[in-house]
Amino acid sequence: MKKYKRQESYQPIENHETAAWADIDKTMPESKVPIPSQRAVVEAKEWVEDENQK
Repeated sequence: MKKYKRQESYQPIENHETAAWADIDKTMPESKVPIPSQRAVVEAKEWVEDENQK
């Protein structure tokens, strides 16, 4: 009976770092979490505030 090792390397299926909508300012080194730019944060906040007023 053969024993199979788990695949050690992880390769994401999709790469969102280069997506135009992402507007990533930087990525956290250890967790690889994308940090949006200040402009993206302001736009998201404005959008949420507008949607909640409706």
